[in-house]
Amino acid sequence: MTIGVVGAGAMGAGIAQVAAAHGHAVLLADAQPAALARARDGHAQAMAREVAKGRRTEGDAAAVLGRITCVEGADAAALAPFAACGVVIEAIVERLDAKQALFRTLEGIVPPDAVLASNTSSLSIAALAGGCAHRDRVVGLHFFNPAPVMPLVEVIPAITTSAEVTAAARALAASWGKVVVQAADTPGFLVNRVARPFYGESLRLLEEGVADAATIDWALKTLGGFRMGPFELMDFIGLDVNYAVTRSVYDGTYGDPRYRPSLAQQRLVEAGWLGRKSGRGFFAYGEGIVAPVPTEDAALGQGIVDRVLAMLVNEAVEAVHLRLASADDVERAMTTGVNYPRGLLAWGDAIGGATVLARLDALQAETGDPRYRPSVRLRQLVRAGALLRGAPSPA
Repeated sequence: MTIGVVGAGAMGAGIAQVAAAHGHAVLLADAQPAALARARDGHAQAMAREVAKGRRTEGDAAAVLGRITCVEGADAAALAPFAACGVVIEAIVERLDAKQALFRTLEGIVPPDAVLASNTSSLSIAALAGGCAHRDRVVGLHFFNPAPVMPLVEVIPAITTSAEVTAAARALAASWGKVVVQAADTPGFLVNRVARPFYGESLRLLEEGVADAATIDWALKTLGGFRMGPFELMDFIGLDVNYAVTRSVYDGTYGDPRYRPSLAQQRLVEAGWLGRKSGRGFFAYGEGIVAPVPTEDAALGQGIVDRVLAMLVNEAVEAVHLRLASADDVERAMTTGVNYPRGLLAWGDAIGGATVLARLDALQAETGDPRYRPSVRLRQLVRAGALLRGAPSPA
């Protein structure tokens, strides 16, 4: 089957490489010749690394590169070769109108049974499908960056997506060696929604003056076991990107206080201090810069970890309660999508559901802030003496 990818940025180029590496002929289209040139160079470098590491022969690497055909342009005339595609994945600018227009164009080109998939990380799949004549064949297929490396793919069916298309999308991603989870078509889908407290509660601790960014990072890495601290991770992602995702989830949930954006982060974005890519974010970067020294106080650090973890566990429990995904998929998503040291539900069980609940109740009582409200499911499971992971829904 021929796979079409529209958008040759980092995500689109990565998806094209994954498909070609698994034997598919790939058409990679972009309106910008420079983007296609960067994608071609990136593919060549990736295959050279594979050969150097002994993972591929030179012949295999050449075959992968030979399966990717670049198509310059994104209008109907340029995309005419996509008539051969059984699946088209769009990875263009994160704008609803642009994606809807692209899907309408593709509908006039691809076969009637072709699947139209979006790599969007924030837009409603139902809204994307709403602009199509055949809404049943539109599905979310959300890869994580870099797509050739990150194992997770979220499959997101809209309310209009057929069961056959959902199954086909799951099977395709699985055939590419990906860990597949199915998420509901809700703001942030699964990973971006459940992960919000890692950033949001850390920002809250910073704003309250509980600790500085370096100390919070130290606590969550050294005591919590996370690979990166929240502030170094936000600087790595880009504060503009991280803030936009938080704002999207907050707006999409009609202002749920759990996802309230941080004013401190907003000010950094407004100042153009976007993290590593701008040379300054929560931390400064560049030659001669001395990294800030954290306060390595075990009691302070454990308090930080306990507070952030309580919010993360609560969010994972709430995701199951609201049927955003199954408990198993929540665990898989957070360990493979954002590399958490363990599944949040299992982590909550290790801490003790009653302990997590008590921490949240104490925070809500002290602050009066509804962001700390415990999930109804958490209360029910604690009352029933049940585990957070794998337990049947309480009566």
